Amino acid sequence: MNFDLNKMSELLNDKLVSWGEMIIKLLPNIVIAAIVLVIGLYIAKFIKRLTAKLVAKISTNITLNNLFSSVVYFAFIGIVLFTVLSILNLDKAVTSILAGAGILGLALAFAFQDIAANFMSGIFISFRKPLKVGDIVQIKEYMGKVKMVNLRDTVVETFQGKTVIIPNKEVFQNPIENYTILQKRRFDLSVGVSYGDDLERVLAITHDAVKDIADLSPDDEVSVFLMEFGDSSINLSVRMWVNTPEQAVYNKVRSQAILNIKKAYDANDIMIPFPIRTLDFGIKGGTTLSQTPIQMATANPNK
Repeated sequence: MNFDLNKMSELLNDKLVSWGEMIIKLLPNIVIAAIVLVIGLYIAKFIKRLTAKLVAKISTNITLNNLFSSVVYFAFIGIVLFTVLSILNLDKAVTSILAGAGILGLALAFAFQDIAANFMSGIFISFRKPLKVGDIVQIKEYMGKVKMVNLRDTVVETFQGKTVIIPNKEVFQNPIENYTILQKRRFDLSVGVSYGDDLERVLAITHDAVKDIADLSPDDEVSVFLMEFGDSSINLSVRMWVNTPEQAVYNKVRSQAILNIKKAYDANDIMIPFPIRTLDFGIKGGTTLSQTPIQMATANPNK
C-alpha cells in the first residue's frame, strides 16, 4: 500500500513539474497572447463603430446596420481568438474548432434554409430598396401600404384593413408593383356608347366631362380613345392621372369621373346601352321577328 502511494505521489509530482516547466516555456507566448487578445478586443470595437457609420451611409435600416456591424465585430473576434490559440501552440484545437464550426454551419444551413433565404432576401431588399415604409405596393395578390420592412418579412396593410405578413423570400422573388415611386397613378375607365351616336361628339363630350376634376395631375392630359366594337356598344377608354398614389384619392377621382360622364351623357342624349341580344328567326341573317310569318297549325277535329 505504501509502495503504491509513493508511486502515485512520484507520478503526480513528475506531472506537476512537467506542467510547471511547460507553463514557464509558454509564459512568453501567454503574455503575447494576452496582449494580442486585449488589443484585438479594442480594435474589434473600433471596427464595429466604423462599420456602423459606413453602412449607415448606404442603408437607413437601423436593424440591418446593427446586424451587419455585429457580424463584422464577431468575425474579427473570431480571428483574434484563433490567433491567440495559434500563439499558444494550440493548433490542433484550432483545427478541431474550425472543423466543428464547418459541420455545425452545414447542418444549420440545411435545417434553417427557409429562414436563411428570408434573411438574405431582407438584406438585399434593404440595400436595393424596391419599397419602403409608407409605399403603396402590390405583391402577388396583396395590395396595400407597407407598414414595416424587417429582415425576415415585410408587413403590408391592405385597403380592406387586413395586415399581411409576407416572407421576404416571396417579396424578393416576385414582381413588386410600387405605386408610390412616381407619386401619381393612372387609371383607365371603360365606357360604352350606342352604335347610333356620333363618335366624334362623344369623344369631345367625354373629355370635357372629366378634364377639370380635382386631384388630377396638372402635368398629364386626359386621354379618350375608341377601343373596340363591343357586342352592343362601341367601347371607349378614358385615361386619367391622379396627382397622388393614395388609394382614397384614387377612388374619389374615379367615382367623380363616372358621375360626370353619366351626367354629360344624359344631358346630351348619349346612350349607354344595356347588353343587347338579337334573335334571328329567319333562314338568312337580318330577318326580324316582325317580318317572319308565323303559322299556327291546328289539330283536325275529324281525326
